[in-house]
Amino acid sequence: LGKEKFHKSQLWGYCNNVAMLVGEDKPGIGGEPLPGQKPKPKHSVFPREIGSDAPAWVAFDKQVLSFDAYFEEEVPDKNQELYRIRHCKIYFYLEDDTIQVIEPQVKNSGITQGTIVRRHRIPLPPPNEDQFYTVDHFNINIEVILYARRYRIVDCDEFTKNFLRKMGVRLNPPACRPDDPYTKERQKIVDNMKPLRPYERLDTLRQFLEYDGHVLRFFCVWDDQESVFHDTRELVLHYYLSDDTIEIKEMVPVNSGRDAVPLFLRRAKLPKYAPPGLYQPGTITSRTVLNVFGGLVGNKGRYILDNRKTGAVHQEFYKDCDLTIGAVINVWGRKIILCDCDEFTKEYYRTKYGITDFTPVPYKAPPPPEIERKFPPYTGFGSEEDSLCSCVGLLPKPPQKDFKKFMEKDRNGLESNILRFLAKLITDNPIDKERKFIISYFLSDDTISVFEPMQRNTGILGGKFLERGRIKKPGQELFKSEPSEYFKAQNLFVGARVCFHGHNFLLVDADEYAFNYMEKHANEFPMADISVILKKLKDVAEPCSREVKQMFAAADPDHTKVIEYDSFRNLIVNITSGALSEHEIMTLGRYYSMRDDSEMDVHFLLAVAQEQLKKKNFENFGQLSAVFVYNDREKCGALPHEMCRTICKSFRLPLADDLLQALLNIFEDGHEKVEYKKLVDGLNWRENQIPAFQTIKVPLK
Repeated sequence: LGKEKFHKSQLWGYCNNVAMLVGEDKPGIGGEPLPGQKPKPKHSVFPREIGSDAPAWVAFDKQVLSFDAYFEEEVPDKNQELYRIRHCKIYFYLEDDTIQVIEPQVKNSGITQGTIVRRHRIPLPPPNEDQFYTVDHFNINIEVILYARRYRIVDCDEFTKNFLRKMGVRLNPPACRPDDPYTKERQKIVDNMKPLRPYERLDTLRQFLEYDGHVLRFFCVWDDQESVFHDTRELVLHYYLSDDTIEIKEMVPVNSGRDAVPLFLRRAKLPKYAPPGLYQPGTITSRTVLNVFGGLVGNKGRYILDNRKTGAVHQEFYKDCDLTIGAVINVWGRKIILCDCDEFTKEYYRTKYGITDFTPVPYKAPPPPEIERKFPPYTGFGSEEDSLCSCVGLLPKPPQKDFKKFMEKDRNGLESNILRFLAKLITDNPIDKERKFIISYFLSDDTISVFEPMQRNTGILGGKFLERGRIKKPGQELFKSEPSEYFKAQNLFVGARVCFHGHNFLLVDADEYAFNYMEKHANEFPMADISVILKKLKDVAEPCSREVKQMFAAADPDHTKVIEYDSFRNLIVNITSGALSEHEIMTLGRYYSMRDDSEMDVHFLLAVAQEQLKKKNFENFGQLSAVFVYNDREKCGALPHEMCRTICKSFRLPLADDLLQALLNIFEDGHEKVEYKKLVDGLNWRENQIPAFQTIKVPLK
């Protein structure tokens, strides 16, 4: 009796001084359940031994149990059906025990379908309406009641089955899903009914989607014999694979006298055999009609559609299988021959029909021989190109220059695109023999200029010897119709003899840029192509290879395997007996040379830098050196590369970025630091002047 009183006292309590029932779930003192009290779980309880210890809304995020179910719905207001079977999906969300019921859409059902029960927690049916559905209430082949509606679960998906098995639920066998009797009866009636109108559905959508934009192109010929001049008309046939239509265009030649019409045949299906006369309107139709009574009932008739299409006119149209090279097609009474096709058409027939022979049918007459165009001889007024332009058209135009070549070969940074050669006059005059000339060939416009350096105590004033311009080769007729030949870059090489306006020159040397450019473009300069030179040398020296080895051994008594260039040149001249030019011998020597180019590069870059500094009147070398010393905290005589570049930029050193970068790289030590004292001394053109573009004579070996 005491326990019962205590139990009742726990169930009742006061709220706002009013006695009321607190709840049957309230535990006793210490949280222990009272006698006869059973715990009611508010959410699904999962075994702790399985899975992680994360909360349910994390562990079961986006995990849903899916059940296939149905329910019966009474239909009291129709005689055709007493009830309906409505199939639906029940989704149970594991993260929060919410349930959602959705009915899939059925076409022409006349019922509002979709979400039947929105997602939320659903309470159990009475008398347990204070509890909610959990995962333990679901299985296959059972019934669940959701808001007084009874759902029969017939099956579930594989994920749901696996999850329920892991939870220790013994799954029932799946149940069969019943069909709706009214829907089944309606389908039976529809299947037994014949349509009143025999429609023929031709599905062309698939063909359109697969071949849209794919067109076969054939080149055709129509021999128009009925015309006055018996012309041969050239046509282009387009076959559209998307709808099997054909379009023909005519290729109207220039000055043919014919009007250029847009289309020879507009796009449409082309019948194979043209009838003797055109069909009357209504002859070719998609359906045929039968008169039931004929003329029995006056002038009135009763017509029905004919399923068998009695008397229908069937017309065949050209397909892609009928179009082949050499075939003759009938285009409304005109015989057109298919002569050729494009590459896409060939690939289409090769893939679909396995045709490999696409030999075109010759249909064009051989072109007439071109009449040689003769120009009048040069008159001597103006340039030859300008005079030739006045003969080409009625309106004279100035000659066009090769602008693309000019942009590619114009000066760009350190790339001058100028080949310089040292030359001497070929003469018997002892005074002129000592004169030296610098011949410059400009690759941008194929012009040549000659400059004579000033030499002391010669009695000859140096300077410009020949104005820059294109120079004709000697021995050509002046007044002729053909254009004259001019000196090209391939005609200038060391050892060549050239004649410029009556002055004969011998090219004796070239600068480093000219040698490097010609070796880099060896395909344009055969005199600098080492492969051609070696092949020529092999043909000459192979029969006497033993003597050649003895000659080289005699020139190297110390067995250093290295000889001077002069000795090497004399040996090559003796071996080849003058078969190699001087430029080829120098290219061969440069290819096998052991000269250290680093010293030459340093002096060359410093000479260029000093020339630019001198032009800009830059003389703040003392301040530049003081800034370098100030930033050198460790007093080691070297600073990081980037710091030196920043200091030079702060002084606005008038040097290009690539030139400054190259100088900083040259004066770097082994620790990637720049020796700034050597850099400043090299740039100081006041104290350590280097002649501009000085050639450092290092003996070749």
